[in-house]
Amino acid sequence: MRRNATLILVLALLAGSVVAFVVAERLKLEKSPVAGTKVDKAFSPVCKCPQRRARIEFRLRHADRLTLSLLDAEGHQIATLVGGERYPRGRHTFFWNGRDDDGRLVAEGRYHPKVELGHADRTIVLPNPIRVDVTPPKVVVVSVRPRTFSPDGDGRQDLVRVRYRANERVQAGLFVRGRLRVLSRRKRPAGQLEWLGGRGAGTLPAGTYRLAVQVKDLAGNRSRRASAGTVTLRYLTLVPRRVTAAPGERVRIHVDADARRVVWAVRRGSSVVTRGTAQRAIVFAAPDKAGRYVLTAYAAGNRARAVVIVRKGQ
Repeated sequence: MRRNATLILVLALLAGSVVAFVVAERLKLEKSPVAGTKVDKAFSPVCKCPQRRARIEFRLRHADRLTLSLLDAEGHQIATLVGGERYPRGRHTFFWNGRDDDGRLVAEGRYHPKVELGHADRTIVLPNPIRVDVTPPKVVVVSVRPRTFSPDGDGRQDLVRVRYRANERVQAGLFVRGRLRVLSRRKRPAGQLEWLGGRGAGTLPAGTYRLAVQVKDLAGNRSRRASAGTVTLRYLTLVPRRVTAAPGERVRIHVDADARRVVWAVRRGSSVVTRGTAQRAIVFAAPDKAGRYVLTAYAAGNRARAVVIVRKGQ
């Protein structure tokens, strides 16, 4: 009789295992009642930016009574976004502001959305973690080259390259005199920003410009602006811009440009008195006739002028 009882117990256990196996396999084959999940990976509830809230989006295959909450790393429920409300089938979007049920800001860390469906009697913890990050990133400027540039399109020192390094993946921006001029496309810990001095030659006037780099992490936190010093933007400059000489006297005017060659001409009114090409300096003999003359130099689409006064001979 004891043997029969043991046999019955074994058969019962086997039957239970078979039923559990069948139920488990059936659940595997059934489609999840929640599909098309989209969850923000990181956000900063203290930033004044679009990432101050985390988006939780999914599609319900069937209408159901929904409870949506957030779990911390230990599995404790810390915030409830939806409490047993009925939602139709279709796509739904919810937002979390990074606070618990008492309205307090949660600690930095990873949190998992939990979906409970009343009619389907299912509880699903979404595998997509949300990282709460309120710590600003840090950035340092590695190098700035060249310090003097000329965006004239001649292929010589046309732009400034600012290399930076941060302590995490970031999007970087280059500020020129406090205004954002360049924004990186990729988000990475280090990179290079290139400034052309504007959208074309002559967009900004020649002069000295102060640069700074600021970065934004994936959660939306912004770093302090790191100074990149100053750079000098130039096109074509003649030094000096006013010369007085005697008739026939040798005149020398320095050319400040990165172009290999400068074309120049000396005019009085519309008449060309002399002309030529130069590199570092324009040298010519002052006209024989006293008066006011204009020296015009051209390089890479840019122009500069200097006034030449020829005094009366004695």
